[in-house]
Amino acid sequence: MGSAMEPPGGGYLHLGAVASPVGTARALQLAFGCTTFSLVAHRGGFAGVQGTFCMAAWGFCFALSSLVVACEFTRLHSCLHLSWGNFTAAFAMLATLLSATAAVIYPLYFTRLECPPEPAGCAARDFRLAASVFAGLLFLAYAAEVALTRARPGQVASYMATVSGLLKIVQAFVACIIFGALVYDSRYGRYMATQWCVAVYSLCFLATVAVVALSVTGHTGGLGCPFDRLVVVYTFLAVLLYLSAAVIWPVFCFDPKYGEPGRPPDCPRGSCSWDSQLVVATFTYVNLLLYIADLAYSQRIRFVPTL
Repeated sequence: MGSAMEPPGGGYLHLGAVASPVGTARALQLAFGCTTFSLVAHRGGFAGVQGTFCMAAWGFCFALSSLVVACEFTRLHSCLHLSWGNFTAAFAMLATLLSATAAVIYPLYFTRLECPPEPAGCAARDFRLAASVFAGLLFLAYAAEVALTRARPGQVASYMATVSGLLKIVQAFVACIIFGALVYDSRYGRYMATQWCVAVYSLCFLATVAVVALSVTGHTGGLGCPFDRLVVVYTFLAVLLYLSAAVIWPVFCFDPKYGEPGRPPDCPRGSCSWDSQLVVATFTYVNLLLYIADLAYSQRIRFVPTL
């Protein structure tokens, strides 16, 4: 006979949170994340915007992963006013993108095979090499969770676990890259046409974040119309808007009548407006392709908003 203090649904602790394949991936995320962060903070070192971004990304992912594991292990996620399946799927995809970016940036800016000057010396090089390896392993651990939890064809799942839901996170992430390039001396204010492109990026970003927020908070059922139909309509409009930006931005930045078709020879490397314009143009096309793929997948998704 069970104890009177035993909860009716079973034990308080959910051992499957760490014993399942997804639980194992999350445990590895904590181990690799803590190791990467510690190696850099102890002797590897970081500096500038790039290093700060890497440390912030690793710290954010570790903190949220700790929360997910703790809530899964203690079953406290049932007390949160969230759609837990949507939240964990969205976070896993975001953490995959953040860890992938940090795993590229840190070795690119800080890791060298030769030893740096003293007092850092060869010890700092070794720590940076080790941190780069663990940063790559951290990315693989988050990517494994996304692969394990992604909804399969015909499977009824939470929206953020579907391909369309995962693409929403990628679209928002790419939009953040575009915004970063825009504020970095892109000269988008010269023409009304380029300002229209900025409005397109902002509108689509806000709408995408709203879709993710509604899914994560479990409020998709109170919109007055089917959520899946609303998502398809919005995605179709986003494709049209991004298509206009994909035409307008290159014309007003790289056509000889309005801008520079090639990189100016006197443009300083690292602070050249032409480089920022090229980044915006490139990721405009990336996001256009993502929205087109999203539109194709959203035609046949089946999900349960409250999962």
